[in-house]
Amino acid sequence: MLLGEPLVVLAPSPTVSSEMVLALTSCLQPLQFCCDYRPYFTIHDSEFKEFTTRTQAPPNVVLGVTNPFFIKTLQHWPHILRVGEPKMSGGLPKQVKLKKPSRLKTLDTKPGLYTAYAAHLRRDKALLKRLLRGLQKKRPAGLLTALLRRHLLELTQSFFIPLEHYMASLMPLQKSLSPWKTPPQIRPFRQDDFLCSLEQAGPQLTCTLKGDWLGLYRRFFKSPHFDGWYRQRRKEMAHKLEALHLEAICEANIETWMEGKSEVEVVDLVQKLREKLVRAQGHQLPVKEETLQQAQLYIETVIGSLPKDLQAVLCPP
Repeated sequence: MLLGEPLVVLAPSPTVSSEMVLALTSCLQPLQFCCDYRPYFTIHDSEFKEFTTRTQAPPNVVLGVTNPFFIKTLQHWPHILRVGEPKMSGGLPKQVKLKKPSRLKTLDTKPGLYTAYAAHLRRDKALLKRLLRGLQKKRPAGLLTALLRRHLLELTQSFFIPLEHYMASLMPLQKSLSPWKTPPQIRPFRQDDFLCSLEQAGPQLTCTLKGDWLGLYRRFFKSPHFDGWYRQRRKEMAHKLEALHLEAICEANIETWMEGKSEVEVVDLVQKLREKLVRAQGHQLPVKEETLQQAQLYIETVIGSLPKDLQAVLCPP
């Protein structure tokens, strides 16, 4: 799920299919699920041909299905999750023999995960024992769900904390911001630099699971989820940088800056401040209300220093 790979959920009913697909897509929280998913997919859906064709790789989508026909048509997909007891109709055999795509083995009628995926991390056997013990003792389902969700949340956080730390290091220092200059750029995300940082600040600091974390990160970089996370974080950082720049302007002495400046430079400042104010008031920039008020006051002060004809252009009645 983290890598956004194609997955088929074969369930005995639309309800079970939908519940399982939605549970799977929510297991990465708080990370936003960036791939396509269909809680209940049938042969009548418009994308049926697209999803079952063998002329191209399966798309990054989670499909929930109930029709055993999909066992044959989607056998080239790398991951099939069978849930519950299947409803076999007519003369369908109890076992459906598949041609083996890579390491995908024979898919029989038993529930389970049939996958070509080689796990990068070892299983958390202690967690599995606790869940199985809870089932044997008939503990409330809500209790076991909470246990599993907490584990998945901690696992996701352990994976993303190094990414968040590295991403934060790409942000220009606040002291490098000059109120009267264009803010410096956010530095690019360099995968090799990030991987080198894992030795000192990797997930092993917060997670006890052993395995090939580097290999998992390398595959994650190629996934839709990395692209979605990176775009969102970069957008947030750009907004934060612009907000800090606006604060730096509002903390500076505007009258001192205006000394010796041409009318063109002053008008340019008014336009830029207005643009920043519009974005900030549209809640795109994380700024305080006092900063917005100060920016508006600066705009009025700057306009008031200009000749009457320019004031009329900038502030039409």
